[in-house]
Amino acid sequence: MILALDAMGGDHAPQAVVDGALQALQELEQDMVIWLFGDEVQIRTCLQGKEYPEGRLLIKPATEVITCEEAPAAAVRRKKNSSVVLAAKAVADGEADCFISAGSTGAVLSCGTLIIRRIKGVQRPALAPLIPNLQGGHTMIIDAGANVDCKPLYLVQFAQMGSAYMELVEGVEAPVIGLLNNGEEAEKGNELTKETYPLLQKLEGIRFGGNCEARELMSGDFDAVVTDGFAGNVLLKSTEGVAKAITSMLKTELMGSLRGTIGGAIAKPAFASLKKKMDYTEVGGAPLLGVNGGVIKAHGSSNAKAFFNAIRQAQKLVKGGVTKKIAAAVQASEIQVEG
Repeated sequence: MILALDAMGGDHAPQAVVDGALQALQELEQDMVIWLFGDEVQIRTCLQGKEYPEGRLLIKPATEVITCEEAPAAAVRRKKNSSVVLAAKAVADGEADCFISAGSTGAVLSCGTLIIRRIKGVQRPALAPLIPNLQGGHTMIIDAGANVDCKPLYLVQFAQMGSAYMELVEGVEAPVIGLLNNGEEAEKGNELTKETYPLLQKLEGIRFGGNCEARELMSGDFDAVVTDGFAGNVLLKSTEGVAKAITSMLKTELMGSLRGTIGGAIAKPAFASLKKKMDYTEVGGAPLLGVNGGVIKAHGSSNAKAFFNAIRQAQKLVKGGVTKKIAAAVQASEIQVEG
């Protein structure tokens, strides 16, 4: 297995990328090989004094970097020697199995669609982050920003993609798929959700659990929640914002009095456990599903731990054969749902 890492993407690149890769080579499968795409001088500086199996960690020089300020699609077309483009090209050419980047989200999405390209039959790839739920697992939001405007067929395919990932990577048996809506009743929603609901009901190969209201997202009753990219992105960011606000308010209340400080000290182990569950670095990144190869978009502020977990996530995606299962599911049902 060969994983291609954009060593120049992210707030803490390339050091965090290099450190995460070194940890992965020590702790994960021995057949894993990591290619680091980026500035060779900077990468070698990060490797100084570190022990690693040279045959399993290779530097692939890249002379350009795409920043978050650039127009993504244009930059991908123009900067052909950038670290993210070369990493994606390695997957497109069949040399690597998956590529990981914490760089510009738009650039990663553009690389997925323009370079790696869609699986045959897939209408639109989808960005699919995971958030913790109340049952101790994760719930996927798909799509969370790749496709602002969607058709019912797109959402049907998102359901197939999400089901395949949650089964093969997260180990969920018969994942429950929900349709994000403003009510539980089948007749609720806008034109998009009303048209999508019956298609998901009759779709073979997935376990449709009905409509999911936003307040039920973290209940654990649904393993993946299907929506268009606009609503999905708003849902994701509002969830993150509420979690941060509650944490901040709780800290303020606990530190505001002696009683609160004592209570906080007693509850410290519970708070530590909760913090770990909510920590994005424990997950790794968001897969871009529906393209003809593995793509993991790591958080822009990813540290070494986050990159390590993104690499572990990529390993599971490749070993699980997620891309092949999505292709089989979509192509088998394409004619059924096209109308």
